[in-house]
Amino acid sequence: MSSLEKAATVVLERSGRVAVATLNRPPVNAINEEMLADLEGILEEISGDDGISVLHIRSGQKVFCAGADLGLMQSCFDGPAGTEGMVEVVKRMQRVYARIEAEPLLTIAEMGGAAMGGGLELALACDLRVAANEAMMGLVEVQLGLVPGAGGTQRLMRLCGRGVASRMILGGEVIDGTLAERLGVVQWAQPRAELAEWTRELAERLSAAPRAALAANKRCIAFGGDAQRAGYAEEIAATRELYANAESRRRVAEFLKRHAK
Repeated sequence: MSSLEKAATVVLERSGRVAVATLNRPPVNAINEEMLADLEGILEEISGDDGISVLHIRSGQKVFCAGADLGLMQSCFDGPAGTEGMVEVVKRMQRVYARIEAEPLLTIAEMGGAAMGGGLELALACDLRVAANEAMMGLVEVQLGLVPGAGGTQRLMRLCGRGVASRMILGGEVIDGTLAERLGVVQWAQPRAELAEWTRELAERLSAAPRAALAANKRCIAFGGDAQRAGYAEEIAATRELYANAESRRRVAEFLKRHAK
């Protein structure tokens, strides 16, 4: 058992080509410095592991993640660092979430319970999201006179468009998993009793694809959402890279052999 597996706030397990990171900070997985450090540590451990192609982030509590730790927020506001102390925490959340988004592997968030504020922002940094039909989620910072500053305004707008982002962020609306699927916030919604097994099977199925191919496709999709980046050129670069990849060549050869006349 590695030191990461003993961490109090995040537990890392490996199942085949899937790394399962379970948020485990009772009672609501409130995000603090320790949890951010543990998430970074896990990314460090699996980033260079070619045997891992999927990172599956889930919760060991009833909720997925309730957002930033209220005690941490209070100590920042009351302490000598004041406002800048909390700004630094949000900056670190941005950095960790950006790294999750940029990892050269497929990331899946499984939301069996509430995902609020920074918790939903964590899920938005993943490539794919699965939620329980009953799971509640929202970016309600406007009601506190704040913004979802750990990437929430940017990622939700890119994912669902300005209309949905404005509805949820400006309205401080909390929605369930069923509506989240209709709005495009999550890709799938499942009954809570079936969610864990359904997502485990999804992660296992997706992990069968070569890591290099997942990373290349993920990179091309990211380019497609940015008008300043040459998405078509990136597709050609990725195609060249993968045609030279030994695993891709083996799979293509096997496919051609199966379908040869």
